[in-house]
This record gives sequence, C-alpha cells and structure tokens, in this order.
Amino acid sequence: MECPKCSHPMEQVVYGDIEVDRCTLCRGLWFDAREHEELKQIPGSEAIDIGDADVGAIFNHDDRISCPRCAGRMLRMVDPDQTHIWFESCSSCHGVFFDAGEFTDYKQHTIGDFFRRLRAKGRR
Repeated sequence: MECPKCSHPMEQVVYGDIEVDRCTLCRGLWFDAREHEELKQIPGSEAIDIGDADVGAIFNHDDRISCPRCAGRMLRMVDPDQTHIWFESCSSCHGVFFDAGEFTDYKQHTIGDFFRRLRAKGRR
C-alpha cells in the first residue's frame, strides 16, 4: 500500500493484536475501520506514532486524497472532542488516515484541548 499523502510505501506495525500501516517517509498512520478507536483505548499505543508532528502539520494541509485501500475519495473529518484534530476518512471502507503526531494528540485529552478548541480555525 502507498501513503495517500506522499505516495511512499507503508509498513505494517502491530500493537497488541491490531495491525496498522505507517508511511516510511512522512510517518502518517492508516487505520482500517474503527482500529483508531480500539487503539485509543489501549495504554501505550501512541508508541506507533513515531513521526514528527511538525512534518505531520505540513502534510495535514493536503486534504484532497484518495483512499489507499479502495481508491475512494477521502473526506476531512474533525474529532468532536478535540476540534483541532483534523484527519481523513474514507466514506466507502471507513478507514482513516492520521498525519504524523495526530494519533498521539488524539489519545491525549488535556486542559490545553479546551483552549485549542477555542482558537481552532474554521473548516473550509
């Protein structure tokens, strides 16, 4: 499978019993349907997110991507609990892509999330 953001190969990474795909260049993460929700509940699973969040922020601007599984159009989504986190989701196979650093952020809820929500930019 190729990364939907930078077209580099993805490598398989296993945490617990869950296998996800990680880009070998930008370090973005591909989760098949609901895997991100399952991994969110497992302590320490943020260890799979080894990418640089600053690099992830650069790639996060690219939101016109195709699903690496089924080639369907991916839609930009926002986490309702942490509105500063934007990720892409496939409306066909329900897989999701997090840029580097986003999964770690997705797992953590802090008082800072409250303030980030207040100053988050509007979606286009």
